[in-house]
Amino acid sequence: MDKAKPFCISKREVWEAYRQVKANRGAAGVDGQSMKEFEADLKNNLYRIWNRMSSGSYMPPPVLRVDIPKAGGAGTRPLGIPTISDRIAQTVVKRYLEPLVEPVFHGDSYGYRPGRSAHQALNVTRQRCWEYEWVLDLDIKNFFGSIDWELMMRAVRCHTACAWVLLYIERWLKAPVQMPDGAVEYPDKGTPQGGVVSPVLANLFLHYAFDRWMQKHHPDVPFARYADDVICHCKSEAQARLLKQGLETRLAECKLDLHPEKTKIVYCKQANRHASYPLCQFDFLGYTFRPRSVRSRVGKLSVGFVPAVSNKAAKAMRQ
Repeated sequence: MDKAKPFCISKREVWEAYRQVKANRGAAGVDGQSMKEFEADLKNNLYRIWNRMSSGSYMPPPVLRVDIPKAGGAGTRPLGIPTISDRIAQTVVKRYLEPLVEPVFHGDSYGYRPGRSAHQALNVTRQRCWEYEWVLDLDIKNFFGSIDWELMMRAVRCHTACAWVLLYIERWLKAPVQMPDGAVEYPDKGTPQGGVVSPVLANLFLHYAFDRWMQKHHPDVPFARYADDVICHCKSEAQARLLKQGLETRLAECKLDLHPEKTKIVYCKQANRHASYPLCQFDFLGYTFRPRSVRSRVGKLSVGFVPAVSNKAAKAMRQ
């Protein structure tokens, strides 16, 4: 360890971060450097990352903007691809921050968390659709592109005062974006989807903007959240409407907006439920939940509200 460095970051941490990035594979960033090319001068490249991070002089290069098609051809989703060196640097910070925030995160937050999966979110949602007749299907408009930096940094500071972690997270939030045509843009909010540290930051932001607010103001409404995809279960249509109004106000306080068309109240229609409502299905994590014929244990047919692969996801698979 070099005592002259202002920040105490071990070379071992940079090595472990490199191993994680290598295991995750991934495309080259703005410099076009592949993992094979990075490894051709591995020792010097890792030393350079450690040296710059430890001295406080590490500046993230622009992230490469790539538009990938959404499932089922419903437009595109912007991804920001960092360089391999930058992914390693981000992983160093993620490895420091994640163990601090993980223990406080909500049990029903499933996205991009160790030991949690989309399948768990789907299972718990399926069970709750049997117990609760109504769903509020939330869609936050351009969530990753709308995160307010000041609020984000305030959330990070609740969990660490580590100077280098705060410094580099702020630099990554403000990193320029190189567009497909080569033009460079300087955002004033948001965090690029595709960054290594972005999922932890997104979960941390929504932990305060949504999860904690729900626990305080609507403790009787269970939910499953996978990053910014959220399903809330309500006892009545009136409760769902009230929750939607409350969330519009709450998210506006956090400088976010509910998508007016994509946020929906849904009735979970089953054989023993006889209310009529125009919307009786919703999509969640590539599955469509809707009334379907199900066979009971004794072989009797009835109607259950159950998931199956959505048309969008099935189309994407066929393609």
